[in-house]
Amino acid sequence: MAAQDATMYWLSARTRNDLFLLYCFTDTGRRTEDLRTFVAERSARIADLRVRARVVPGDLDYPSWVQCDFAADQFVEHVLAEPDWAHLQAALGEVLGTGVDAAVRPWRLHVFRGIVDAPGPNRAGPVLVAVLQMSHALADGRRAADVARALFAEADPGVETGPKSVGGATRTDRLLGARTLATVVTRAAAAKVAGFGPCATLRDSAVGVLRGPIGSATSAPVDAVLALPQLPIRLARTAFRGYQAFRAQQKLAELTEAGRLPSPGPDFPPSLVNQAATEADWAHQVRMIVCDSAALRVPGRTVTVVVLTAVSLALTRYLDGRGGAVERLGAQVPMALSDTSIANARNNYRSLSVDLCIDEPDLRLRADKIATTMADRRVRAQHPLLSAQDRVTAVVPAPLLRRDVDRYPLATVPDSIAGHTVVSSVHRGPANLMFGGGRVRFTGGFPAIGSVMRLTHGVHGLGETVTISLHADTATIPDLDSYAELLRVALDETVQRLK
Repeated sequence: MAAQDATMYWLSARTRNDLFLLYCFTDTGRRTEDLRTFVAERSARIADLRVRARVVPGDLDYPSWVQCDFAADQFVEHVLAEPDWAHLQAALGEVLGTGVDAAVRPWRLHVFRGIVDAPGPNRAGPVLVAVLQMSHALADGRRAADVARALFAEADPGVETGPKSVGGATRTDRLLGARTLATVVTRAAAAKVAGFGPCATLRDSAVGVLRGPIGSATSAPVDAVLALPQLPIRLARTAFRGYQAFRAQQKLAELTEAGRLPSPGPDFPPSLVNQAATEADWAHQVRMIVCDSAALRVPGRTVTVVVLTAVSLALTRYLDGRGGAVERLGAQVPMALSDTSIANARNNYRSLSVDLCIDEPDLRLRADKIATTMADRRVRAQHPLLSAQDRVTAVVPAPLLRRDVDRYPLATVPDSIAGHTVVSSVHRGPANLMFGGGRVRFTGGFPAIGSVMRLTHGVHGLGETVTISLHADTATIPDLDSYAELLRVALDETVQRLK
């Protein structure tokens, strides 16, 4: 594993950080056992769905990915007391409180059948809701979307399932990559048409599916023995790259001071939605707002900027209503990187700190300022000098990084934070997915909540729909329905004022 992927794996032992990708399909009544068989057979053709993590004893080296077969408990059907949307959302909250162990299996598929009154433009008939749960060590949001597309693709890849080699991509992986490249191109074009903006490049999308697992014939104890001589070498490389990172930081400061590079994102004081709470005192909760994508399109504005502007309205009003008004409001917006200097990394993104400019009363000017801030943050995030710290992390000895992960104060809210909420925006391509003979209607996703971010937003496009998914905890946000209604109103108001 790359260091950033191992960090995600080790963090999962301390906090829930799995990815949850929701897809809503028309329920055709296909037998559940047939669905399970389909998932078992299709996942055997997808490189990222036939691996697990192998841990090195004593964490003397980073975990590695080894091949494994589908297990029956990776397909879970949930039977609700009442098969309606309200009970589904309650059940999703419980699902989001679970975690997979990547050392056993790094993914699981949750299925809900016969759900009535689902939202969305097409409300006819019951739906089947599939939620793909994945370890964050296995994928970031963009790569996970590629995996889900391969799982639910209408056309069967029709490739061999047996690996032909180890130490690199298998023949199966290369065949799957060739078959799925066309859908990657289509999805990239669809994202541009839908107005999501340059969240990721075509290369990001392609790499997510094309890269296969790396096999190994050695055992975990042998890995530990082999890692011991590498520790002093890694320490020396860490020191050398640390000095390079220090020089890079100096150069970044010089470029910033000279006005040749945008400044870093601002910090904000915490608000009522950033209060620490022990997991025993709260539960996960979700809500979804499913829109026709045309209703969110505004000439000259991306969907992401439209939603950020609406969030600036809704969250300000929510905090005002609870007596927690703030003078400044910010959001963290993950951005997929167009390139990485770290080989084999499955997590390849940076979080941008974006001021939501609530001191600007004119929504058109506010949206312009948010868009400008986003553009500046992207320029800085993609500067080569900013990768210097990543190159340090890449060679840090595993025991040292594991120690830092274990000691990081997750339960403490700092005096200043990079944003009050998360807004993660990804377009997941055309609506040409199927499951159990039913066509996909919409998709959603739920960025993880943590000690600082107690309210997160997922913005996910698929075909002609965009879903804004809300994820919060009951202790900090006891009235999520109230916030969801404020956001619905703010979305309508924003679109009308920006046109």
